[in-house]
Amino acid sequence: MGEALLSRLIEQNIYSPNEIWVSDPQPQRRDFLASEYGINTTADNQAVLAADVLLLAIKPQAFEAVTSALKIPPDQLVANQLVLSILAGTPLARLESAFPGQPVVRAMPNTPATIGAGMTAIAPGQHAQASHLQIAQQIFAAVGEVVEVPEAQLDAVTGLSGSGPGYVAVMIEALIDGGVAAGLPRAIATQLAIQTVRGTAELLQTSGMHPAELKDRVTSPGGTTIAGIAHLESSGFRSALIEAVKAAYRRAQELGK
Repeated sequence: MGEALLSRLIEQNIYSPNEIWVSDPQPQRRDFLASEYGINTTADNQAVLAADVLLLAIKPQAFEAVTSALKIPPDQLVANQLVLSILAGTPLARLESAFPGQPVVRAMPNTPATIGAGMTAIAPGQHAQASHLQIAQQIFAAVGEVVEVPEAQLDAVTGLSGSGPGYVAVMIEALIDGGVAAGLPRAIATQLAIQTVRGTAELLQTSGMHPAELKDRVTSPGGTTIAGIAHLESSGFRSALIEAVKAAYRRAQELGK
């Protein structure tokens, strides 16, 4: 996710390569990033402390080790330095404890961000001002759409858009298998399923149409689509998706404790 943000920020000229520093403990990774994007790299976390924006794109289990190396006296802090975190299950209270007095914004992106089609929700901490939110919006808009929510809703965001690509992938796989079961070659079934899901999503987004309206438009009396939808309803398809979001939401809550 960090590299996805990095590549898009450079590609869209939001930051130039010489403005970006990446700290990584692995020399091979540093060499690759420097060669691929022309950015500055370091193995010393202290070297990134002069930045206006500090992005934490690390594993949650590395939080203590990384943040302990970033602690410096308050009089040496960069004025108004924004801390952005994409750490799953790491609440604002913990982030603000590690960066006392600094503006912090917590973000929950999802995997389509790697191709610039992501969905990110951001939640501001107590010291974040409108200017900090504007910066966060600009950074995450580089990899897709952005919404602002209170932190209390981030676990629900995780259950829906954070975990959602997994649900959609399972649905597409099932559609492909259904096509194969009905006699289609797998390659054709795959192309049909992926483009159908993609096209439907784009139609809903572009038209602003409610999903129920689109469903009504493609279900003619006694036709094939209503027969398929009736079977989905009898199998609990809609309820299964609702319960999947709720289950992921509950798990996100557990991980954040």
